[in-house]
Amino acid sequence: MAMASVFLSLPLLRAPSREAVPYGAKTEYPFCRTRLYNKSFICRKFIHVHGSFAAVASMLGRNAKKRDIVIPEPDYRIPVVLLGIAGGLAYQDNLLPAATIGLLGLLLLVQATRVRFVFDEEALEVKIGNQLEESGENVFVGGKNRWRYSTFVNWEFWWPQFPILIYFKETQTKPEGQIHFFPVIFNGKQLYDVMVERAGPSKTSGPK
Repeated sequence: MAMASVFLSLPLLRAPSREAVPYGAKTEYPFCRTRLYNKSFICRKFIHVHGSFAAVASMLGRNAKKRDIVIPEPDYRIPVVLLGIAGGLAYQDNLLPAATIGLLGLLLLVQATRVRFVFDEEALEVKIGNQLEESGENVFVGGKNRWRYSTFVNWEFWWPQFPILIYFKETQTKPEGQIHFFPVIFNGKQLYDVMVERAGPSKTSGPK
């Protein structure tokens, strides 16, 4: 189990070849599609048009829209709440728990200013600072702090109404699955929305 690890650490598919017939041209081939694409009828074979052959090579995904890189904004509510609790405990002379909770609050406050979750086209990666520097190797389980969405088994927010922890399990680190926990020091709504989009739905409802 990797507890808050950053805080302590297709082949291309080839589409069938298709040919373009100028818009409005007649053809005797019944298997031509009637879909209009750039003012051309798309067919699956070479088609005789005005005494010549016209062909267009295409590949799946060439015109597919790429997903944007998403970086949820930092959120300081959890560190502030922890520091407030620590202050209240210190006021009541409960110094040991106050010091423990206060140190945790300070740690999360610092990390909220520097740790970034970067959601790119194919993976979630943990980076550092506004310059998005590499976070290095995961100190608990090894390997880079980057996990492909296709390897996510499941994920959850605890708790959706006021997210404190995000949990996810992936099979990239090890086949039987690796669990990760991270404190939610990011905008919970932004984080939830991009997780749903990139990693699929969670069993929990979204944060309000």
